Amino acid sequence: MTNGEAGQRRLPGYVIGSIIATGFGTGFIAGNSGGLPDPWPQILRIGAALCAAALIIATFRTRSASTAAPASGPAPAVEPVLARQAMGRGYWIVVAIEAIALFGGLFVINGVLHRSEVAVAWVALIVGLHFYGLGAVWHAPMYHWLATAMTALAVAGFVTYAAGGSAAAVSAVAGVGSGVCLYGAVLWGLLRARRGLAV
Repeated sequence: MTNGEAGQRRLPGYVIGSIIATGFGTGFIAGNSGGLPDPWPQILRIGAALCAAALIIATFRTRSASTAAPASGPAPAVEPVLARQAMGRGYWIVVAIEAIALFGGLFVINGVLHRSEVAVAWVALIVGLHFYGLGAVWHAPMYHWLATAMTALAVAGFVTYAAGGSAAAVSAVAGVGSGVCLYGAVLWGLLRARRGLAV
């Protein structure tokens, strides 16, 4: 299989993953920038919205370009099958584990420990770890890099709190930082897809 074929065969998972990552990235930045001094919350939220729109448009344009022209024919034929595989059993198992860990942990953090200041760090941790699972399911190593970066930011958020940092500081490190990482991962995948490399 050539590099172009590999990138094309992995594209359905890439498209779904890019949309999810862009959505979470926007949520992380918009939802966790409020504690920063003015005018940074407004700047970051407007910037996040513009980046999200650009990334989603670019993702679908890349997908269309990869499936439109080839005279060989196999790619359009296998595209529906690959799309179903991207959202198959492995994907839903990862999502189910993520949901249980996410909401179970938030219940303990907010309702039992009363440490809502670190809730965003927990969210970043679980979302980051779930990308290890998606990387395995979709055979996309780039998600492992994203998982590692987000996990590191989540740990940094917990350390910030333990060192006496404010909730705003934790949100900036674990929340806004994770959003930037998610955008970066989408952009990285986009550039690789346009070069015909596996994403």
